[in-house]
Amino acid sequence: MSALDIEHLRGWIGRTQEKSDTVSPRLVESFNALFDAESGIAAGDIAPLGIHWCLAPDIAPMHVLGPDGHPARGGFLPPVPLQRRMWAGGRMQSPGDIRVGDIVTRRSRIEDVTEKSGRSGPLVFVTVRHDYVTPRGVALGERQDIVYRDRETGGTGRTAPTTGPGPEPIRAEHSRQIKASPTLLFRYSALTFNGHRIHYDLPYAMDVEQYPGLVFHGPLQATCLMRLAAEIAGTPLASFDYRSVAPLYAGGEISLHAAESQAGLDLWVADASHNVTMKATAVLCAG
Repeated sequence: MSALDIEHLRGWIGRTQEKSDTVSPRLVESFNALFDAESGIAAGDIAPLGIHWCLAPDIAPMHVLGPDGHPARGGFLPPVPLQRRMWAGGRMQSPGDIRVGDIVTRRSRIEDVTEKSGRSGPLVFVTVRHDYVTPRGVALGERQDIVYRDRETGGTGRTAPTTGPGPEPIRAEHSRQIKASPTLLFRYSALTFNGHRIHYDLPYAMDVEQYPGLVFHGPLQATCLMRLAAEIAGTPLASFDYRSVAPLYAGGEISLHAAESQAGLDLWVADASHNVTMKATAVLCAG
């Protein structure tokens, strides 16, 4: 294969994978601890939003990991030769019917592989469809967008995040602050069995990947926004769309914001300088 043979990579379209896991009380208690949430749980309780990203992770022995901490490429996901892999965004439908004690089967399929040109160079987008199936049927449908790009042309380098107030997309009606601590990132990496070193290994993140700090997980940002949406609405979410717009780094406080819309809620994450790093929309169930 050449440096970037998109037709070869598109050969992964249609590949499927199936994995199962149990929503154990220990997993739920550990997950809730990330957010200082109440830990009292019982079998049959609704599991917290976002816990599906902790289920059935890729578990690879140490000897098959790459230098970045990820498993070697070319298994279920296509072996894209670009150095950086990130969550670009996604969409979830009915993200709220997974329960404590469920055995959940995740059925995954590669839906698309496309190449685009960005300001930083070539980009490859991989779209994956997941269905999370419980004994009661499909509990959650998800589209996940993954983007690959080159490290050398990424444009982040060792430059610190911009300072001074950045624009917020709309005026927030609800806001929360959380501490983006390295400990939070480490514990989330442990819960999701995510070995990517940019989230917990500061020398690697700065010296090798050329980030200005530890990188805050995309799904962790999305989870924070989903939890905020559910807290505000007091009703289940019919759907949740999210899109990463800029990297978010550990250190200091970050803010979560929401504003009511005709369909439900517009939400976003901002760093300490008010630069928006993720946007989302939540549609609420009728009634």
